[in-house]
Amino acid sequence: MKNKKIGNNLFLTSFLPAVAYWYLDEHYPVRIALIGGISLSIAEILFEKFYNKHVHALSKFNFFLILFLGGLSLLGDNGIWFKMQPALSFWGVSVFFIYRLRRGNGVFSEMMEAMGQAKRLPDFIIRAMEIQMTVLFIFYGVLMAILAFCFPTSTWLFFKTVGLYIILGIFMGVQVYLNRKRMRGHLEKNPPKA
Repeated sequence: MKNKKIGNNLFLTSFLPAVAYWYLDEHYPVRIALIGGISLSIAEILFEKFYNKHVHALSKFNFFLILFLGGLSLLGDNGIWFKMQPALSFWGVSVFFIYRLRRGNGVFSEMMEAMGQAKRLPDFIIRAMEIQMTVLFIFYGVLMAILAFCFPTSTWLFFKTVGLYIILGIFMGVQVYLNRKRMRGHLEKNPPKA
């Protein structure tokens, strides 16, 4: 139950500052939009601390990233750096995944154990999923950087929020198909012993 609460708060921490920034950017000067986005980020990290009595590491990372990039954007009076937050977050998570994969203990296995899942997927499937998720995050970070520099804030916001869930849904659908294929191939090479 606690993991679900953390997940809900991560959702809020990630999206509400961006929505506030988009709305304010559409109606006010960029400085007002930046101050609004940064202020909401501060409010949300305080809410997570109060509500969960703990701030998740990813929330802290995103919070400090928003503060730093928001500060750069305020200095330059330009919202581009603020909008680079999702790209840098995806790249940061990708680097963490690569680090964990190289050490041999991936993130997904740990998450499944933390959620108390007794029946796990085989390790070779979990590793393949983590590698593909890492590649997805790298390319999604590139997409978010392109959107920050070359597209309107409304397009950037769509891919930071709803678009991300659409892409993750497609990714998970493809993973289900690939996992079944991987399992069939594995069972053909290693038939169960009678």
